[in-house]
Amino acid sequence: MTDTPGAFPFETFVHAGEVLAVVVRAGARPAATAFATDPEASLQLGYIVSPAGREIPRHVHHPPVRTVTRSAEVLVIDSGACEMDLYGADLTPVATVALNTGDVALLLRGGHGFRMTADTVILEIKQGPYPGLGEKEHF
Repeated sequence: MTDTPGAFPFETFVHAGEVLAVVVRAGARPAATAFATDPEASLQLGYIVSPAGREIPRHVHHPPVRTVTRSAEVLVIDSGACEMDLYGADLTPVATVALNTGDVALLLRGGHGFRMTADTVILEIKQGPYPGLGEKEHF
């Protein structure tokens, strides 16, 4: 794990030079717009901080051609608590992270598993379309 100094309070978990996951703790708020992910990450995570009265001009995004080579997902702990185990791409255990109500985890690479330490509701956001259960390998 590395804590990055600056305005954005997040925890980054790295193994073999690759970012496995980013955790944003409940209540974390940067003073200015800041992103926890590199521009190259397959899923972007950040805060946009704006003063009252500012407008973001209405817009649409052009449909880019992208090749998705891994499944990234965002987990929001809506209620409860759990422990998240992170593994490198080589399945080496990297870290166990306690997650509580309001915490957000961005999973970019490697493996992961969860143990609920309380009754828990997790909001999951990931890229689609969903290919079915065959896309997972349990270890």
